[in-house]
Amino acid sequence: MRDALTLLLLPLPLLAVTCASFAGGGTRRWFGRGESQRADAQAAKDAAAAAFYELDTAQREVRISIETITAVDDSPAARRAATDFHALERRIDEVSHVYITAVDAHDLDRDDLEAGAAARARAELTRAKAELERVKGELDRFARTLDPLLAHAEDRLARVAPSVERARAALLAASNALDAARAGGLRADDLAARLAALSPELTKLNQGAGRHGVQGTIHRADQVLRAAEAVRAEAERLPERVAELDRRLVSLRTRAQALATRTAGVEPILSELRRRYTLACWHDLQPVPEQAARSIAQAEEKLAEARRAREEQRWPDATALLGTVRALLDGTDEAVSAAGDRLRRLDEVARDPSQEIERTRFAIRDAQRLAMAGRSTPDPRHARPLDASVARLDRAVAALEGRHPDYWHFLTETEAVRGAVASVVGAIREERSRGGRSGAVTLSPCLVTSTAAGPVAPRSN
Repeated sequence: MRDALTLLLLPLPLLAVTCASFAGGGTRRWFGRGESQRADAQAAKDAAAAAFYELDTAQREVRISIETITAVDDSPAARRAATDFHALERRIDEVSHVYITAVDAHDLDRDDLEAGAAARARAELTRAKAELERVKGELDRFARTLDPLLAHAEDRLARVAPSVERARAALLAASNALDAARAGGLRADDLAARLAALSPELTKLNQGAGRHGVQGTIHRADQVLRAAEAVRAEAERLPERVAELDRRLVSLRTRAQALATRTAGVEPILSELRRRYTLACWHDLQPVPEQAARSIAQAEEKLAEARRAREEQRWPDATALLGTVRALLDGTDEAVSAAGDRLRRLDEVARDPSQEIERTRFAIRDAQRLAMAGRSTPDPRHARPLDASVARLDRAVAALEGRHPDYWHFLTETEAVRGAVASVVGAIREERSRGGRSGAVTLSPCLVTSTAAGPVAPRSN
């Protein structure tokens, strides 16, 4: 009765529509089992959509992690993680396709949706949701295995910006140091060229790791840092280096002049040697005056070139030329000194050869005592060279008894004998050290000074 009253109170058009609905002329039912199936299917669709969204979100996050790792890490573990993720993505694509197909296959908003169709939609969407959740679980477990690799990659990424900033700061410091050197009147063209060569590297650093990779950017930043710091250090040292160069120019010029004066005194020394000693004592010194004069002339030419290089601020050339000058003067100094040293030593041995003889015999006796220490008979490996040294010394001494003794041969023979004895002493010590007997024998002080250090070389003035 109440429903009839309500119908009577409705406007005429609405009343007609409402009556048609009750009479079965409408296209959609509002109540009943069909609507319940539709609601269940819609709930399944919503749940599947939520699972799809969660999987898609997780996939994007893991992809970012993989891209971070592979951008920094080229290790086998990182490559394996990328391969595993690609396999997971294929499974994600498969279950996503199943879900999308199920959604497209069923229009749950249709007015004429049958209960059976709604039930099939619910079942398919429920299966799709289960597959989406299963793969999501695999993806979550895989993501947890990436934690160590991701931590390492993020640490490397965190180094990019500081590394690039340090490189830029080093380049600025190098530029400032170069400007300071130029303000002092020094061109430093070589340093400027080295600094300019770093400009393309700075451009690449500014382009960032996104274009050149994290590892490449960090490596480039480290290279630029080292190169810029080297330029800065050299630019800061340049004034001191130039001052040292000037001092060396003066010092080497003075030394060349002094050697020229000393070279003039070699000829009188050679004359004395020729007058008092046999040919064998001085013939090797005959070329010294000519060679010394030629070396000094070459040194003076190189000095002049070095001065021109210094005036033109070609610092590397000037430094190299001064090195050549020093080598020439060192060789000349040795040759000039050898003549005076030869005369002095020959005079000493000619006056009294006994000191040289006794020095050599003392070395032999100490070596013999060392060879016999702790033994009843000497080792033939040691006895033979020591006996040969005794015989060699005796022959050298006997050669002095002639009318014109070769004192230089005598001196070279005694030095050779002491050298041979020192070799035997060294061999004995090494063998006893290996056998655990090092330190068991006490050598005399004279043996330590005269044999252990090897033969005594002629001293130069």
